Amino acid sequence: MGFKVIIDWVANHTGWDHVWTKSHPDYYLHDSTTGTFQVASGMDDIIELNFQNPALRKAMIDAMKFWVKECDIDGFRCDLASWVEVDFWQEARPLVDALKPLFWLGEFDELESPDYGKVFDASYSWKWMHKTKDFYQQHQPLHELLDLLQQYSNIGDSSMRAWFTTNHDENSWNGTEYEKYGDMAKALAVFSCTWNGVPLIYSGQELPLKDKRLKFFDKDPIPWTGKYELHDFYKTLLNLHSTHAALRGGDPAVQTVKLSTTADDKIFAYLRRNGADEVLVVLNLSRDGARFDITDNALNGSFVNAFSETPNDFSSSKSFDMQPWEYLVYIKK
Repeated sequence: MGFKVIIDWVANHTGWDHVWTKSHPDYYLHDSTTGTFQVASGMDDIIELNFQNPALRKAMIDAMKFWVKECDIDGFRCDLASWVEVDFWQEARPLVDALKPLFWLGEFDELESPDYGKVFDASYSWKWMHKTKDFYQQHQPLHELLDLLQQYSNIGDSSMRAWFTTNHDENSWNGTEYEKYGDMAKALAVFSCTWNGVPLIYSGQELPLKDKRLKFFDKDPIPWTGKYELHDFYKTLLNLHSTHAALRGGDPAVQTVKLSTTADDKIFAYLRRNGADEVLVVLNLSRDGARFDITDNALNGSFVNAFSETPNDFSSSKSFDMQPWEYLVYIKK
């Protein structure tokens, strides 16, 4: 069906019952006081591997190669990547990539672990996720959110950010995206699919899972109802992201321009363009309705609304009237 498949790779630790605990106890870190296996930070059900041991490194790389050779996977989502020494990933990636080009997604935030960004194709935007929650719940000013976004932009695009509003950890432990972001959740989803990088989505978001926190360690089926309220919403966004040249993540030919408005305390507007291809995104990130103009000359020409297919000519007027937390996405004709 044309899917690419990556698998979750947990390099930092294993469970207590892993075969290596008996066959290769030297693969593990040991507690300096008790001599027993070292428990991973804050999680007593897992024990940490010793990446100072060259034999462990080889075994780990051989295991990664197995999945490429035997199952022809297309990449790895590396769990807690920054808990493992960066020089292991620097060693492992070219050896595994030699089998075929792979996509490497690391669970770390590049603002906090910049050296890891030189190895991985994409990383999690954890600080953005936490900041957007604080922005919504604590009624923070919009400029604080955009200041953080500028820090991410300063990293450059040689590695990409992965943007998300929920995932398996967040949904289980910290609340659904609607518990955290309320009415802003859909606007953040639009941002995740249209800003530079790649969007991450989680099972059940098309329902959506407004009140359901899925249990982490127990089987807890998603309550599929046959009614998928956000199916078309996500289908439109994801098709646009995957097919439109202006939304390519990490493409140096793409420019992302923040647009000036007469309501910059409420409105986040940006234009993404690749040659003649352009996508305009306007987000009202406030609890108030807003009437405003985009004053930036970078916006010009005829566009069509990605959701309603309504045309709009921004050559003559750049005026908007938006409801609280409303989002607009336009494609240039």
